[in-house]
Amino acid sequence: MSLTFPPRRAAGKSSPPGHAPSPRGPQSPRSRWPWPLRALGWLVGIGLVSVFAVLALGVVVVASIYPKLPDVSDLADYRPKQPLRVFSAEGALIGEFGEERRKLTPIEDIPQVMKDAILAAEDTRFFEHSGIDHIGIGRAILANLRDLKSQGASTISMQVARNMYLSPEQTFTRKLYEILLTLKMEHMLSKEEILEIYMNQIFLGNRAYGFSAAAETYFAKPLQSISVAEAAMLAGLPVAPSLYNPIRRPERARIRQVHIINRMQEQGFITAAQAQAAKDEKLEIRRVIDNFPVRAEYVAEMVRQSMVERYGQEAYTRGLNVYTTIQIADQEVAYQALRAGVMDYEKRQRYRGPEAFIALPAGKTEREEAIDKILATHPDNGDLLSAVVLEAGRQKVVLARAGGQTLEVSGNGLRVVQSGLADRAAANVKIRPGAVVRVVKHARNGWEMVQLPEVEGAMVALEPDTGAIKALVGGFDFNKSKFNHVTQAWRQPGSTFKPFIYSAALERGFMPTTIIADSPMYFPPSAGGGKAWEPKNYDGRFDGSLTMRRALARSKNIPSVRLLQAITPKVGQEWVTRFGFDPKRQIPVLPMALGSGEVTPLQMAGGYAVFANGGYRIDPWLIERVTDTRGTVLTQAQPPKGKDRPQAISDRNAFIMSTMMHDVVRSGTGTRAYNALKRSDIYGKTGTTNDAHDAWFAGYHPSVVAVAWVGYDTPRNLGSRETGGGLSLPIWVRYMQTALKNVPVVELKPPPGVVRSGGDWMYTEFTNGRAVSALGVELAPKHDVTGGFAPPSQQEREQILDLFRN
Repeated sequence: MSLTFPPRRAAGKSSPPGHAPSPRGPQSPRSRWPWPLRALGWLVGIGLVSVFAVLALGVVVVASIYPKLPDVSDLADYRPKQPLRVFSAEGALIGEFGEERRKLTPIEDIPQVMKDAILAAEDTRFFEHSGIDHIGIGRAILANLRDLKSQGASTISMQVARNMYLSPEQTFTRKLYEILLTLKMEHMLSKEEILEIYMNQIFLGNRAYGFSAAAETYFAKPLQSISVAEAAMLAGLPVAPSLYNPIRRPERARIRQVHIINRMQEQGFITAAQAQAAKDEKLEIRRVIDNFPVRAEYVAEMVRQSMVERYGQEAYTRGLNVYTTIQIADQEVAYQALRAGVMDYEKRQRYRGPEAFIALPAGKTEREEAIDKILATHPDNGDLLSAVVLEAGRQKVVLARAGGQTLEVSGNGLRVVQSGLADRAAANVKIRPGAVVRVVKHARNGWEMVQLPEVEGAMVALEPDTGAIKALVGGFDFNKSKFNHVTQAWRQPGSTFKPFIYSAALERGFMPTTIIADSPMYFPPSAGGGKAWEPKNYDGRFDGSLTMRRALARSKNIPSVRLLQAITPKVGQEWVTRFGFDPKRQIPVLPMALGSGEVTPLQMAGGYAVFANGGYRIDPWLIERVTDTRGTVLTQAQPPKGKDRPQAISDRNAFIMSTMMHDVVRSGTGTRAYNALKRSDIYGKTGTTNDAHDAWFAGYHPSVVAVAWVGYDTPRNLGSRETGGGLSLPIWVRYMQTALKNVPVVELKPPPGVVRSGGDWMYTEFTNGRAVSALGVELAPKHDVTGGFAPPSQQEREQILDLFRN
């Protein structure tokens, strides 16, 4: 019995005779679709599943990443790193400190032409898209396929997100972060806020961040003043600041500029005529980045030190704007006056030889490269230009400048260096081919060979009523020496210190008509602390006797010593502190009458201001106000004015001293000042120290006090014929010629308590038969308006009279 069953046949008709059943069996309705359609269906199905899977994965990724994104809310109060900027009183930039040059500019202050240029260059649909420009991306893809090159599609918003929070690496993860950050930022900030951040944050080369800083860096003008051509040039920088830098790569920068001008026209920002005018405009590119409108490096450094002391390292990044009291015109003329005075002195010195020597290659290209290389290590010093000698002779020298420029010097232009052109000149002094030398161009378009000076100088000017510093030049060249001789150089003042001793003598009963003996003096070792001292006059002569007024005008040393001996050095030391001098640096000994102590030029200016303003003590100051990036005033100077100022000496003391110092410039050692200025309202005193180590001139007009100093950093003799009247006074005159231009003459008015008697001014109480005798003055109690010294005793009077008799 079989346990198997035969196969079951399908229901329906049986197969016709001779035909076997289909091996695939019965077909479903789907089997009627052609296989290509069925394959496409499978692909669509898989694609939909993949899309949903990717979307699901994207949601998971975004959900996990988004909470970890940086908080962009701080951009609503955008505060980028901004440098410390120093300005003149007029608002001109004179110094800048910080790694990033940036001037934060609100979007409403950015000119429309700059906005249009950057939109045309970077993101024309900025105000239409939501941060991610899908149309722009599609256009970039098509352009890349068509041109077979890479074209970016980052929007301005994406660039802000990248620059503010992300690294420059090119990875998928970073791009995802960039997109998410962009969307988050677009949700929180307005388009104007994003554009403002972009235009202030973007790096544009040469340490310039933002378009305001770039306009100043490349064109030396504020952003608000730029033209279409300049805006297009700046707008070409973000894509590659090093590639399109107009200073280093002008040809590439020009190509990029023209492209952006065309884009601006295409987008309707400018007309065809404006586009053509922009292409034709010749741009003035600023070649020297740190070249400020006026040379005030020492001023800027003083401000920097003050700000760092107050704010620490934040001073370099928080965007402090410091406005000084410096006047541009005064600063420029002070700078030029000091350099001219120092160079006049230097031309009288022996020629010390070239600064360096090189071997000149025979080939033109190799020679130019060698010259450029050596001159890079010997840069120009202001108007003192460096050059390499190509040919040298007694009558003509041919020089080469960097970049292949050549020039000739002949005739009087070789006078200073004649010893270096002599046949027997020493090897280190000989001017020969390959020597590195200096030349200066004169107004007559002639060249003169000179040498860098070794001597230094200082110049400071201030307002006597307030103490506000109008000009300050701390040395010949800041790059050569950053030592500020105005504030840091403690030097002997020489005869410029005598007026302070004479001022003290007035309060002890001496008057301008007092007769003082000008005869030899000798102090044995016992009186001089173990060393004999025999003071001499500068001219080596003795006049027997002369008035106190005449003694100061002629800067006689012996009468000054006798005055200090009469009032005592201790009294003199106490008196000079009223003018702001440090008593520790004014040792109470008789040589103090000749300026043996130590002062700075700034101290000297402050001291002379007391005479100029009628007896009031002032403290020189430089910083008028400090503001933050938004213009909020952080500090404001409030110097005392009028009667609020401390009174150092009486107004009548200041008046009489001014009349005496007028005689110094009218008929004494400072007559060059009067001859040059032809004014009856200038006052001052020359000064030359022992062994001619320091040369001074300190002087004033009622509206300005100025002090000039010349000397070597390591004190040494300036020359047997060099004096304050010949060295420093010309510097003072050059400055005053500009400072007093169009300033009316101001005649001094005698204050109460003085009267003209015996042909001169004196205190009222010393008239009526109590005036000057042939030997001295009958000393009477002084008219005390400042809490000064007690009247001299009878014994002191006898001792003083004995001094004049002897």
